[in-house]
Amino acid sequence: MSELSPWIQPLIVFAATAVLMVLAWLRQRVTRNAGIVDIVWAGSMMTSAVYYALVGPGSVEVRLATGVLGGLWGGRLFVFLLRRVSSEPEDGRYAYLRQYWNDAQGKFLAFFLAQAMFTALLSLPFLATVWNRQPLAHWALAAAIAIWLISVAGEALADRQLTRFRHDPDHRGKTCRSGLWRYSRHPNYFFEWLHWFAYPLLAIGSPIAWLAWSGPVLMLVFLYRLTGIPYTEAQAVRSRGDDYRAYQRSTSAFIPWFPKEDIDHV
Repeated sequence: MSELSPWIQPLIVFAATAVLMVLAWLRQRVTRNAGIVDIVWAGSMMTSAVYYALVGPGSVEVRLATGVLGGLWGGRLFVFLLRRVSSEPEDGRYAYLRQYWNDAQGKFLAFFLAQAMFTALLSLPFLATVWNRQPLAHWALAAAIAIWLISVAGEALADRQLTRFRHDPDHRGKTCRSGLWRYSRHPNYFFEWLHWFAYPLLAIGSPIAWLAWSGPVLMLVFLYRLTGIPYTEAQAVRSRGDDYRAYQRSTSAFIPWFPKEDIDHV
């Protein structure tokens, strides 16, 4: 197989994901559930890790680690989102956008295609690792695997705790403050961000190793300033009001930390 330029590969990821996002957009026109965009995003990230591992020119060890770690991370998220979106009404964030945009399908299409661009950008750490032709130090591989295990386990636990809380009818209109959610308002986002620090370790020795740092940087920007916390918290305030405002006052937004006592809530 001829060696592709590293800059061609993200374009292939974008093009393939864009096609899937258009199909997902057509699907949401029928189901009236835009949550499918999250499912396709997770599946595309999983597939991109495997794709880069297959076509990259780097050492077999690094390519295997990239394909396994990136693929399993994306695969877990894909299955979790598939189950949630398939069994619940449209997420409140997307329902609000549908109302705010007056169901303008052109805006939804642009939103879906923007996720294809985000997929290509966030796949760059995988690209950086699979161009690493140097033998990987054992400590770097061990550290990458340790970070991956902690972060994926933490994100899965946070997802499970929130799902269990939401499925209890007695908790309707209330905010989850148990488990990891006692220490962070978004522990799932925190561990999602932490996961991306595994790839700079795998990229040590790669000629484009600097690209691996785009993962932690871009994910932090997206989660903290763009598509994550701002939209999630705006919807939480709309749906839970003062209960969530008290949670905001007492609990760290992102990095887990001991909660402050909220006098108003007590």
